[in-house]
Amino acid sequence: MKNLLYLFLALVFFCSAESVAQGKRQENKPFLLKGEVVDGETNMPISKVNVEILGGQYTTTNLSGNFSISAKIGDELVIKSDDFITVYYTVKSDEFITVRVENAKADAAPVIAKSTQDKVQPGFNVYLDSAKFFLKKDAQKSIEFVTKALEPRRGKVISQNENSLAFETLGDVNLFWGQPDLAIDNYKQSLQNNNNTDVAIKLARAFAQNKTYQESISAFQKLLKGKLSAYQKVEVYEGLGDTYKAIGDGVKSVFNYQKALDVAKENKITPKITNLNSKIGETYAQSGALSEAEEYFDNSLKLAKKENKQRAVSEKNKVADFYNQNREYEKEIQLREETLEELNSMGKGATLEDEALTPQRQNYKIANAFVAQEKYKQAIPYLQKSIAEADKKEDLVVQKDAVRKLSEIYRDIGEFDKATESYQHYVEVVDELYVKKEQEISQAARFSKEITQKQTRIASLENDRKLNESRYKLAFENQELIQKNDRIQKWIIGSLILIVLLLFFAAYTQYKNIKQQKYANNILALKSLRSQMNPHFIFNALNSVNSFIAGNDERAANKYLTDFSLLMRSVLENSEEDFIPLEKEIELLELYVKLEHFRFKDKFDYKILVDENIKLNEFVIPPMLLQPYVENAVWHGLRYKEVKGLLEINFQQIDSETIKISITDDGIGRSKSKQFKTENQKKQKSKGMGNTQKRIAILNEMYKDKVDVKVGNVFENEEGTRVQLILKK
Repeated sequence: MKNLLYLFLALVFFCSAESVAQGKRQENKPFLLKGEVVDGETNMPISKVNVEILGGQYTTTNLSGNFSISAKIGDELVIKSDDFITVYYTVKSDEFITVRVENAKADAAPVIAKSTQDKVQPGFNVYLDSAKFFLKKDAQKSIEFVTKALEPRRGKVISQNENSLAFETLGDVNLFWGQPDLAIDNYKQSLQNNNNTDVAIKLARAFAQNKTYQESISAFQKLLKGKLSAYQKVEVYEGLGDTYKAIGDGVKSVFNYQKALDVAKENKITPKITNLNSKIGETYAQSGALSEAEEYFDNSLKLAKKENKQRAVSEKNKVADFYNQNREYEKEIQLREETLEELNSMGKGATLEDEALTPQRQNYKIANAFVAQEKYKQAIPYLQKSIAEADKKEDLVVQKDAVRKLSEIYRDIGEFDKATESYQHYVEVVDELYVKKEQEISQAARFSKEITQKQTRIASLENDRKLNESRYKLAFENQELIQKNDRIQKWIIGSLILIVLLLFFAAYTQYKNIKQQKYANNILALKSLRSQMNPHFIFNALNSVNSFIAGNDERAANKYLTDFSLLMRSVLENSEEDFIPLEKEIELLELYVKLEHFRFKDKFDYKILVDENIKLNEFVIPPMLLQPYVENAVWHGLRYKEVKGLLEINFQQIDSETIKISITDDGIGRSKSKQFKTENQKKQKSKGMGNTQKRIAILNEMYKDKVDVKVGNVFENEEGTRVQLILKK
C-alpha cells in the first residue's frame, strides 16, 4: 500500500506539472514588442543600442532609435550601451514603449599625456606575477596583489606603463570571474595609460561577454583598420565571429570565422585552426546547415587528435552534441564512449575547464541518447553509473537530473516500485541541491561585495595618482562648459574660419603666381647672361688669333683656330643649359687653358688636378662658370709677371655632397693688376666677371645656394690670387 501511495503521488506530480506548464504556454504567448530608445535630455533617438530579453532574443536599435523583439508578458527587457546606465524594463503589455536613458558617462576623465617615467619597478613585477598566478585560483588574492602593485613604494610614483599593466591584469581577473562590466572599466583604464592592441582585443571581448554586442563589434572593426600581427588578426576575426554568433547572425559569424581560418592556415597557427573549424561547425549546426557543419566537425576532430588528449576529448564532446542535435544517436554514443575511455586514461590529475567533460555528465548524455531511441533498458546502466559518479564527486546537478531520468524510465517501463524509490531519491537530492545553491548564492553575494570593496580600494589609489592632474581636469571641464554655452556661436566661428581659409587660399595662389613669374624672370635673365657670355668669350679668343696672325705665325694661328673651333662647338652646344656635368666642364676648361698656354708659353705653366674620389657624373655646374676666373688669372695676373708663373686648378672632394674648386695663380695680384689697366678699362667693369657673378646669384636663389665663391690673395704681399668655389650636389 505504501508503494502504491508513492506511485500515485509521483503520477499526480508529473501530470500536474505538465498541465500547469501547458496552461502557462497557452496563456503567455510571445508577441512582437516594438519600442524606441531616446536621450532623456535631448529626446533624440539613439542608434546601435543593445536590446535583449533576459535568456531570450537580442536585437539593436536602428538609425531612428526603434527596435522590435519577440517577448512575452513578464519578460525582463535589458537596454545596454557603453554610453549610458543600463536600463531594465519589465514587459507588462504589447503596447509601444519609449525608453529614456541618461548620458551618465559624459563626464569621463580625459586622457592625460603620458608620463616620462615608463620603467617598471622591480617590486611591481613581483606583485603582478603573483596576481597572475592566483588569477584562476583565488580572485581575492589576485586582486590583493594588484592593489599592492599599485601602491607607491619608497616615495616612487607609479608610472603610466605600470598602471596600464596593473589594470590589464585586474581586467583579466574580473573577466575570468564573471564580472565583465568591471573588466570593461579596467581595460579602458589600461588603454588610457598605454594604447596596447592586445588590451583593445580583450576590451572588445569583454563588451561581448557583457552583452553590449554593438560596442564589441565596433571595437573589433576599429582594430581591423590598424596594424595587427597575424595572430592578433586571427583573434579579431574570431572575436567578431563569436559576437555575431551570440546575436544569432550566422552568416556574418561564419564569414568572420572563415577569415580567421584563412589567416591561421596561411601563418600555420595550428591551435586556432582546430578551434575555428569547430566554431564554424557549431555555427552551421545552429543555422541548420547540417552537412556543412559535419564537414567542419570532421576537420576539427582530425586536427584535435594531433594535439593533446584534453583538446581531443573536448572536441569529441562538441561533435557528440552535434550528432545529438542531428539525431544521429549511434554516432553520438560511440563518440561519448571514446570520450569516457580517454577521460579514465587521463587520470584524476587532469584538469578540464569544460563542465561537460566529466564521467557523470557523459554517462548521463549516453543514457539520454538511448532514451531518445526508446532503448530504456540500455539507458539504465549508464544512468546508474552517472548517479554513482556524481555522488562520488558531489555533483548534485547531474545527480538530480540522472535520478529523475531514471525514475521516469522505471515509470515508463512499468517498474513503479523502482520509479517511486528513484523519485524519493530525487526529492532528497533536490532538497540538498537547494541548500547548496542557497549557500552558493550567499557566497557569491559575499564574493561580489569583497570584489567591489577591493575595486574601490584600487579606484582610490588611482584617484590619489590623479590628484597631480587635477588642474588639467579642471581646465578640461571648464573648456567643456564654455563649449556647451557657446554652441549658438559655432556657425559664426565656422563662417570666419571659412573666410580665413579662402583668404589663405587666395594668398597662396597669389604667392604661387609671383613665384612662378619670378622663376620665369630668372630663366630669362640667365639666357640673357649666357647670350652675353658667348660674344665676350669669342671676342677675347679672336684677339688671341689676331695676335698670332699679326706676328706672321700662320702655322700657330691655324693650330690655335683648330683647337678654338673645338672649344667653340662645345660652348655653343651647352649655351642653352643651366647646368652641365662637371666632367664636361673640366674638358672645356682643359681645352681653354691649353689655348691660353699655347699663346703665353713663356708666361706660365699650369696644372689641373682632379681628386680620384670625386664621382664626376654625380655633380653638375653652370657652363662657362670657371672660364672667366681662369681668364682673369692669365690676363690680369700671370701675363704681367716678369718670371714664369704657375696656374693651378684643383678639384677636391670635401664630402659626398660637396666639392671645392680652387683656381690659384702666383701672378702680380689684384692690386698691381689695376695699375696696368688703361683709363678706358678702369671705367668699364669686366663683362665676363660681372656676368658670372650675376649668374651665380640667380642660380643660388633658384637652387638653394648651390655655388659659393670666395676670392682672396695667396701671399701676404698681396701677390697671387686664389678663387675658391664650393659646389654642392
